[in-house]
Amino acid sequence: MRRILFLFVAALVALPTFGQSEKSLKRKVAIGRFSNETQYAKGMFYDRENDPIRKQALDILSSKLAASGKFILLERDGLEELIAESGSGMQKIGADYIILGSITKFGRKVEGDQRVLSQTKTQTVEAGVSIRLVEASSGLIIYSDEASGFAETSAKQTLGLGGTAGYDATLSDKAISAALTQLVENIINKCMDKPWRGYLLSVDDGNYIISGGASQGIDAGQSFVLYKKGKTVTNPQTGIKVELPGTKVGSLTVTASMGDTPESEISFCTYEGTPVSEEDLLNYYIMEK
Repeated sequence: MRRILFLFVAALVALPTFGQSEKSLKRKVAIGRFSNETQYAKGMFYDRENDPIRKQALDILSSKLAASGKFILLERDGLEELIAESGSGMQKIGADYIILGSITKFGRKVEGDQRVLSQTKTQTVEAGVSIRLVEASSGLIIYSDEASGFAETSAKQTLGLGGTAGYDATLSDKAISAALTQLVENIINKCMDKPWRGYLLSVDDGNYIISGGASQGIDAGQSFVLYKKGKTVTNPQTGIKVELPGTKVGSLTVTASMGDTPESEISFCTYEGTPVSEEDLLNYYIMEK
């Protein structure tokens, strides 16, 4: 009997703990642009900056990414101008990834079914969304896709009784949300598949200061690997510059963090490994162990 009880307890201990996930460092994401490429609501006095469809898509995407708990969303004024610059302009953004989106299709229709004793009115909205995910460090598009979403509502009247199908402003939200839902999971997977990367900011009197802090999930006692960047070469077939794998030079252990915002957060570390060139810190980066 004791042996049976022991085996039962051992089996319970061995069961996986569902609902618990390994802690991961948050990625910094900037939504660089969400444009309305359709002709919907574009009249004589159309204001691109205050386009309601564009703002709806931007807000919905931001909410979905924030709800995942895996990202720090950054607001960037003038981001389009930075993107238009050279590769160095991309580095100024301060994000790991940049999302560029557009509404490629938007349509609304109303259909009615009139009968002797009743009538039904159905409103339908269809929205098409295109997304591109850009890696800020390289400027390369690592994910691109598009999806469509639908939403509809109906109202029926019988002998003059029943609901009336007035203009339903929520349908556009629902259609855009349905389209984005199909893309958000892929965005999350693409961002999280790539190892988190941070940077060495300063070496001062034995103190090693790195980018990132508490809001990204960096805690005291956490260790990282310090790499020296590999050589950058140009692929003759595509003309794209490719950074070769870096060389491990040592390890950093976090002792404390400080900063008021995700952009200003830094962490102090101790270091063990090959001496670091203090005049050449841009050629180093850190990654999770």
